[in-house]
Amino acid sequence: MKALITGGAGFIGSHLAERLVKDGEDGEEVTVLDNLSTGSLKNIEGLQKEPTFDFVEGDVRNEGLIGPLVERSEVVFHLAAAVGVKLIADRPVHTIETNISGTEAVLEAANKFGRKILIASSSEVYGKNEAVPFCEDDDIVLGSTSFSRWSYACSKAIDEFLGLAFHQQYGLGVIIGRFFNTIGPRQTGQYGMVVPRFVQRALKNEPVSIYGTGRQSRCFCYVGDVVEAVIELMDCKEAAGKIYNIGSAEEITIEELADKIIEMTGSKSKKEFVDYEKAYGRPIEDMMRRVPNLERIRNAIGWEPKTSLTETLGVIIESFKKTE
Repeated sequence: MKALITGGAGFIGSHLAERLVKDGEDGEEVTVLDNLSTGSLKNIEGLQKEPTFDFVEGDVRNEGLIGPLVERSEVVFHLAAAVGVKLIADRPVHTIETNISGTEAVLEAANKFGRKILIASSSEVYGKNEAVPFCEDDDIVLGSTSFSRWSYACSKAIDEFLGLAFHQQYGLGVIIGRFFNTIGPRQTGQYGMVVPRFVQRALKNEPVSIYGTGRQSRCFCYVGDVVEAVIELMDCKEAAGKIYNIGSAEEITIEELADKIIEMTGSKSKKEFVDYEKAYGRPIEDMMRRVPNLERIRNAIGWEPKTSLTETLGVIIESFKKTE
């Protein structure tokens, strides 16, 4: 199999590339496209010498670049996107243009050459819906356009609409994966990701800053489990034209997460609560719970997360200790 991964030097993309190259005994060839705006060459440095791996630096919105890359591939994993609440708040134009224009360019190329494509979407699409756990066909409930946070949710929803439209109108093999909070080694706290931010501060015995009340809850899934789901969905003939939640149903509040990380690192850090406006420099709306219903993906490919939150945090903590 010849696979193209857009955003493949990013956190999830690099783990996917690594897994596919590892499976290269079966003939997998992997091309990664990344503009390195949030991805890093360090994430894929272990792959650069592999004969079945190729890295191309460039923007997914460049139609002259993306076309030939899609043509020489058999499947496309479209993971390139603006990520992180802080980046979204600071650069809303970049978020909208990257997510929508990038997905449009990749879909056009995939359709031209008849390539199966998996589009990485986000649980942010559910917005302020309170019907927990979220099912893929639940309503989307977004906030006011005056809050830039919802531009990300809206852009990913448009990505989904585009992908499903290409499937319906042209019969293109499009799969939508709605990622919930994915964590693991190589994730950076630079763009507001909570787990690496907490771990780094705890290891330095610095105050762990909790945004908001800390009573909001999330479900964190190990990146290795997410990669397994993505690969298995791509291999599933019946998956095309459908949306799948990909995440863990193990729920924890953000304050409990801070307590757990402080305990696991043996840290002397204290918790501090910071309101959203101070944290992001502007008002940010948040949702209290975000929990996936995994029935659809379980029925389709028999997938569910194998790695507990405690195990995942242990791996992340050790990875940061090695880089400190």
